Amino acid sequence: MAWIQINTIVEEKLAEPLSDAFMEANAASVTFEDAKDQPIFEPELGTTPIWSNTKVIGLFDAEVDSQAIIEMLTQMVPQVPASNYKVEQLEDKDWVRAWMDQFKPMQFGERLWIIPSWCEAPKPDAINLLLDPGMAFGTGTHPTTSLCLTWLDQNPPVDMNVIDYGCGSGILALASQKLGAKKVSGTDIDPQAITASIENSERNNEQIPFALVKDFQAEPADLIMANILAGPLKELAPEFDRLLKPGGTLTLSGLLANQADDLIEHYKSIGITLDTCQTLDEWGLLSGKKRG
Repeated sequence: MAWIQINTIVEEKLAEPLSDAFMEANAASVTFEDAKDQPIFEPELGTTPIWSNTKVIGLFDAEVDSQAIIEMLTQMVPQVPASNYKVEQLEDKDWVRAWMDQFKPMQFGERLWIIPSWCEAPKPDAINLLLDPGMAFGTGTHPTTSLCLTWLDQNPPVDMNVIDYGCGSGILALASQKLGAKKVSGTDIDPQAITASIENSERNNEQIPFALVKDFQAEPADLIMANILAGPLKELAPEFDRLLKPGGTLTLSGLLANQADDLIEHYKSIGITLDTCQTLDEWGLLSGKKRG
């Protein structure tokens, strides 16, 4: 099937209204791109990060009348003149296959592999997690997820009670279970993450309870893993202290490497000593023990 893209660059306040207009015009999808190489490292929880100059792209069947679409968009968002829109023909190819080809099996540490469902496991005898890329965060491609999986491979939680806090796709809970944990549970604030985690658990023939934070109940943990962002990691310190056994291990990621010192000092004040710091690109992982 052939496709076209209709796109334009707008200031931040117009990105969402224009996205809504594209959807009203029956776009198959709408995406945002950074128009000026502006990094957004840590958006507020529950928000959609939008750049100050954002490229808004609508995808349409190539058979549509592009000029009629643009006229409709200008009526709905008059701040953007018709001359600002560009129409681009996309190559006619199998986009699903092209998307799938981006993702290959990935190895973390010595034994742990993440395998998309359409791929063969390179090492059938390894610890293989079946996990497809999806909308929930956490498929191993981000440096913070990679740091956590490698740490788990190096520090297998054998016979431990593990909590995956901010479970995303459930990837850390699944890895913990596969690496010998006695009991694993996971929680997140996003219902979509809970759905994805349950589906991934079933795909891997594991039974792991996942629940929204407001409904989450768990026994004190030997290990808590949280791959979130530095701000929430700081705010959650009292909750982690409550959930973690004396002498238990806390492993945190999702932080930038230059945010590590502040978190180390913050957790030290509540009796959790984070004395291991690993980095990948500009991202970091902290790990340490709660006072016994």
